[in-house]
Amino acid sequence: MVYRRENITVETPLNSQNDHVYAQATRNRGVSPVRLIRDRQHFSQKGMVSVGVSRMGKTGVVFVEQGAKVNSECYCRQHVLDGGLLPDIRARCQRYSWTLQQDGAPSHTARNTLTYLRRETENVTFTEPDMWPPHSPDLNPVDHAVWGALQQRVYQLRQFTTINQLKHAIVIEWGKLSQRFIDRAIGQWHRRLKCVVQ
Repeated sequence: MVYRRENITVETPLNSQNDHVYAQATRNRGVSPVRLIRDRQHFSQKGMVSVGVSRMGKTGVVFVEQGAKVNSECYCRQHVLDGGLLPDIRARCQRYSWTLQQDGAPSHTARNTLTYLRRETENVTFTEPDMWPPHSPDLNPVDHAVWGALQQRVYQLRQFTTINQLKHAIVIEWGKLSQRFIDRAIGQWHRRLKCVVQ
Protein backbone atom coordinates (compact mmCIF):
# COMPACT_ATOMS: atom_id res chain seq x y z
CA MET A 1 0.00 0.00 0.00
CA VAL A 2 1.53 3.29 -1.09
CA TYR A 3 0.54 6.31 0.95
CA ARG A 4 0.84 9.97 0.03
CA ARG A 5 -0.02 13.23 1.76
CA GLU A 6 -0.43 16.28 -0.47
CA ASN A 7 -1.25 19.95 0.06
CA ILE A 8 -4.38 21.25 -1.66
CA THR A 9 -5.44 24.83 -2.38
CA VAL A 10 -8.68 26.40 -3.53
CA GLU A 11 -6.61 28.37 -6.07
CA THR A 12 -5.70 26.28 -9.15
CA PRO A 13 -2.10 25.02 -8.75
CA LEU A 14 0.48 26.51 -11.08
CA ASN A 15 3.81 25.03 -12.10
CA SER A 16 6.20 27.96 -12.44
CA GLN A 17 8.69 25.67 -14.19
CA ASN A 18 6.32 25.48 -17.15
CA ASP A 19 5.70 29.24 -17.42
CA HIS A 20 8.43 31.34 -19.03
CA VAL A 21 8.44 34.83 -20.51
CA TYR A 22 11.04 35.67 -23.12
CA ALA A 23 11.24 39.42 -23.62
CA GLN A 24 13.78 42.20 -23.88
CA ALA A 25 11.97 44.27 -21.28
CA THR A 26 13.48 44.34 -17.81
CA ARG A 27 10.19 45.28 -16.17
CA ASN A 28 6.65 43.96 -16.48
CA ARG A 29 5.36 47.18 -18.02
CA GLY A 30 7.22 46.35 -21.23
CA VAL A 31 5.54 42.95 -21.56
CA SER A 32 2.06 42.41 -22.92
CA PRO A 33 -0.35 41.41 -20.09
CA VAL A 34 -1.30 38.22 -21.94
CA ARG A 35 2.33 37.08 -21.72
CA LEU A 36 2.81 37.71 -18.00
CA ILE A 37 3.03 34.72 -15.69
CA ARG A 38 -0.13 34.18 -13.71
CA ASP A 39 0.43 34.16 -10.00
CA ARG A 40 -1.71 32.64 -7.29
CA GLN A 41 -3.23 34.42 -4.36
CA HIS A 42 -0.86 34.29 -1.43
CA PHE A 43 -3.54 33.45 1.12
CA SER A 44 -5.68 30.91 -0.71
CA GLN A 45 -7.62 28.51 1.51
CA LYS A 46 -5.72 25.27 1.82
CA GLY A 47 -5.63 21.91 3.50
CA MET A 48 -3.99 18.53 3.27
CA VAL A 49 -5.23 15.32 1.70
CA SER A 50 -3.97 11.77 2.15
CA VAL A 51 -4.64 8.73 -0.01
CA GLY A 52 -3.33 5.20 -0.36
CA VAL A 53 -3.20 2.92 -3.40
CA SER A 54 -2.48 -0.77 -3.95
CA ARG A 55 -3.34 -3.54 -6.39
CA MET A 56 -6.08 -4.56 -3.95
CA GLY A 57 -7.77 -1.18 -4.19
CA LYS A 58 -7.51 2.40 -3.07
CA THR A 59 -8.34 3.95 0.26
CA GLY A 60 -10.85 6.68 0.82
CA VAL A 61 -9.66 10.28 0.97
CA VAL A 62 -8.50 11.59 4.35
CA PHE A 63 -8.43 15.36 4.88
CA VAL A 64 -6.30 17.11 7.49
CA GLU A 65 -7.66 20.54 8.26
CA GLN A 66 -5.79 23.77 7.65
CA GLY A 67 -3.60 24.73 10.56
CA ALA A 68 -3.23 21.19 11.92
CA LYS A 69 0.35 20.33 12.81
CA VAL A 70 1.06 17.01 11.15
CA ASN A 71 3.31 15.46 13.75
CA SER A 72 3.52 11.82 14.77
CA GLU A 73 0.39 12.01 16.96
CA CYS A 74 -1.68 13.60 14.19
CA TYR A 75 -0.33 11.16 11.60
CA CYS A 76 -0.75 7.96 13.64
CA ARG A 77 -3.75 8.47 15.89
CA GLN A 78 -5.73 11.61 15.23
CA HIS A 79 -6.27 11.86 11.49
CA VAL A 80 -4.33 9.91 8.94
CA LEU A 81 -3.65 6.29 9.90
CA ASP A 82 -6.11 5.34 12.69
CA GLY A 83 -8.61 7.96 11.58
CA GLY A 84 -8.84 6.94 7.96
CA LEU A 85 -6.28 4.97 6.00
CA LEU A 86 -5.72 1.90 8.21
CA PRO A 87 -9.41 0.88 8.41
CA ASP A 88 -9.64 1.10 4.60
CA ILE A 89 -6.38 -0.80 4.08
CA ARG A 90 -7.42 -3.55 6.52
CA ALA A 91 -10.79 -3.90 4.79
CA ARG A 92 -9.10 -4.39 1.43
CA CYS A 93 -6.20 -6.59 2.52
CA GLN A 94 -8.14 -8.52 5.18
CA ARG A 95 -5.90 -11.32 6.53
CA TYR A 96 -3.13 -10.82 3.97
CA SER A 97 0.14 -9.18 4.95
CA TRP A 98 0.98 -5.88 3.32
CA THR A 99 3.73 -3.26 3.31
CA LEU A 100 3.20 0.44 3.90
CA GLN A 101 5.39 2.62 1.68
CA GLN A 102 5.82 6.11 3.08
CA ASP A 103 8.33 8.84 2.33
CA GLY A 104 10.81 10.69 4.52
CA ALA A 105 8.41 13.25 5.98
CA PRO A 106 9.22 13.99 9.64
CA SER A 107 5.88 12.60 10.83
CA HIS A 108 6.66 9.30 9.04
CA THR A 109 10.17 8.90 10.42
CA ALA A 110 9.52 10.07 13.97
CA ARG A 111 10.43 7.62 16.73
CA ASN A 112 6.81 7.52 17.97
CA THR A 113 5.55 6.70 14.46
CA LEU A 114 8.03 3.85 14.04
CA THR A 115 7.12 2.47 17.47
CA TYR A 116 3.42 2.70 16.59
CA LEU A 117 3.89 0.88 13.28
CA ARG A 118 5.99 -1.88 14.87
CA ARG A 119 3.75 -2.54 17.87
CA GLU A 120 0.20 -1.61 17.05
CA THR A 121 -0.50 -2.72 13.52
CA GLU A 122 -1.25 -6.29 12.54
CA ASN A 123 -0.08 -7.99 9.34
CA VAL A 124 1.85 -4.91 8.28
CA THR A 125 5.44 -4.22 7.47
CA PHE A 126 6.69 -0.84 6.39
CA THR A 127 9.65 0.60 4.59
CA GLU A 128 12.16 1.61 7.25
CA PRO A 129 13.36 5.22 6.93
CA ASP A 130 16.98 4.20 6.26
CA MET A 131 15.82 1.98 3.38
CA TRP A 132 13.98 4.75 1.55
CA PRO A 133 16.05 7.05 -0.68
CA PRO A 134 15.54 10.76 0.10
CA HIS A 135 13.77 12.99 -2.40
CA SER A 136 12.54 10.08 -4.51
CA PRO A 137 9.09 10.87 -5.92
CA ASP A 138 9.93 8.67 -8.92
CA LEU A 139 9.41 5.62 -6.69
CA ASN A 140 5.98 6.55 -5.38
CA PRO A 141 3.13 5.79 -7.83
CA VAL A 142 0.96 8.44 -6.20
CA ASP A 143 3.70 11.03 -6.80
CA HIS A 144 4.67 10.18 -10.35
CA ALA A 145 1.24 9.33 -11.77
CA VAL A 146 -1.84 9.19 -9.55
CA TRP A 147 -1.80 12.60 -7.84
CA GLY A 148 -1.15 14.47 -11.10
CA ALA A 149 -4.02 12.68 -12.83
CA LEU A 150 -6.35 13.40 -9.91
CA GLN A 151 -5.30 17.04 -9.74
CA GLN A 152 -5.90 17.47 -13.47
CA ARG A 153 -9.38 16.00 -13.19
CA VAL A 154 -10.27 18.11 -10.15
CA TYR A 155 -9.13 21.48 -11.51
CA GLN A 156 -9.78 20.95 -15.23
CA LEU A 157 -13.19 22.55 -15.59
CA ARG A 158 -13.77 23.96 -12.14
CA GLN A 159 -12.92 27.00 -10.10
CA PHE A 160 -13.41 26.84 -6.36
CA THR A 161 -14.29 29.52 -3.87
CA THR A 162 -14.30 27.38 -0.71
CA ILE A 163 -12.23 24.53 0.64
CA ASN A 164 -15.40 22.43 1.04
CA GLN A 165 -16.12 22.69 -2.71
CA LEU A 166 -12.58 21.53 -3.40
CA LYS A 167 -12.85 18.61 -0.97
CA HIS A 168 -16.13 17.51 -2.53
CA ALA A 169 -14.58 17.56 -6.02
CA ILE A 170 -11.56 15.58 -4.82
CA VAL A 171 -13.77 12.87 -3.30
CA ILE A 172 -15.89 12.65 -6.48
CA GLU A 173 -12.91 12.46 -8.84
CA TRP A 174 -11.01 10.04 -6.57
CA GLY A 175 -13.99 7.70 -6.81
CA LYS A 176 -13.87 7.89 -10.62
CA LEU A 177 -10.12 7.15 -10.86
CA SER A 178 -9.91 3.62 -12.21
CA GLN A 179 -8.08 0.73 -10.57
CA ARG A 180 -6.65 -0.10 -13.98
CA PHE A 181 -4.87 3.28 -14.09
CA ILE A 182 -3.55 2.76 -10.55
CA ASP A 183 -2.33 -0.75 -11.42
CA ARG A 184 -0.42 0.62 -14.42
CA ALA A 185 1.30 3.20 -12.19
CA ILE A 186 2.18 0.55 -9.61
CA GLY A 187 3.42 -1.73 -12.41
CA GLN A 188 6.20 0.76 -13.20
CA TRP A 189 7.72 0.45 -9.73
CA HIS A 190 10.32 -2.25 -10.42
CA ARG A 191 11.56 -0.52 -13.56
CA ARG A 192 11.81 2.81 -11.75
CA LEU A 193 13.59 1.21 -8.80
CA LYS A 194 16.20 -0.32 -11.15
CA CYS A 195 16.79 3.09 -12.73
CA VAL A 196 17.32 4.70 -9.32
CA VAL A 197 19.80 1.96 -8.36
CA GLN A 198 21.70 2.48 -11.62
